[in-house]
Amino acid sequence: MSVKPETANELFSGPFALGTLSTGDGTAFPALVDRAGQALDLRAALGDPALTMRELLERWQTALPRLRDLAVETGLPRRPLSEFRVLAPVEPRQIFQSGANYRQHVIDLHVAHRDPSDERSDEEARAEAAEIMDRRAAQDLPYMFIGLPSSVTGPYDDVTLPQWAAKPDWELELAAVIGRPAHRVSPAEALEYVAGYTIANDLTDRATVFRRDMPQIGTDWLRSKNAPGFTPLGPWIVPAESVGDTGDLQLTLKLNGEVMQDESTKDMIFDVARMVSYASQSARLLPGDLVLTGSPAGNGMHWGRLLRDGDVMDASVTGLGAQRTRCIAEEA
Repeated sequence: MSVKPETANELFSGPFALGTLSTGDGTAFPALVDRAGQALDLRAALGDPALTMRELLERWQTALPRLRDLAVETGLPRRPLSEFRVLAPVEPRQIFQSGANYRQHVIDLHVAHRDPSDERSDEEARAEAAEIMDRRAAQDLPYMFIGLPSSVTGPYDDVTLPQWAAKPDWELELAAVIGRPAHRVSPAEALEYVAGYTIANDLTDRATVFRRDMPQIGTDWLRSKNAPGFTPLGPWIVPAESVGDTGDLQLTLKLNGEVMQDESTKDMIFDVARMVSYASQSARLLPGDLVLTGSPAGNGMHWGRLLRDGDVMDASVTGLGAQRTRCIAEEA
């Protein structure tokens, strides 16, 4: 099932974006999408009948100039997006997730979850949290962990809320899509390895984040974040050259039409370049991989309102389009 917006081609930056579409028989293919909502099948345009989005990203440096030409070339067979299903734009091999990367969000959490015996005022607790954030930024140590590709779903697909997920929550994020193998790259060069950007909603079951049976071990990201469909992705990959500076993009998430998250990437503690660089110090990033950059203030825990059966989330990031996903409770 899908609750696809009436205008699937919500405006994106630049002359074109990339998506993965499927036909009625389920065959998926990479497409160039223009701002008029027309899709060009890149298998035919690039002469590769088996082409996938990941393979396109693996040849990104040579493919990008050709994509620029195709975007303005006339006479090519384009079809309306309405004729296709929009899938997640890429199947990543690795997903690098991050937490506690928006200053206001972390401060809110610090105040909301402080020890009940703490008699300080909220203002004092917020000041302490702000000081902690400043120290983290100076130490250059983002908080990152690994997600599973099997959690990825399309931008308009229904999301199943598992029976065991007592506190499912939303986390709208800007995601960088890797276009070149990257290992131990510096922040100064990190953006050279980013092909483009897309939207991710990194759903989390708050009830299973911490292992209550093993508090000394800490967080359980496997269970809390990696259920099938817990990472709605897309709709598009917008080339980095069209997005430009990612330092002031607005992230907005609405729940049943009500704004819950509405924050700029200016509030990030670590910018995209530092996040990509940090991930590459330990791992080898591959074309098509995702680097999620954290979620701003306004999660369900902040509002005291978590996801329920029938909820609809509308999520957008400046220049990247918009996604809409409906929550469906898993049947007993």
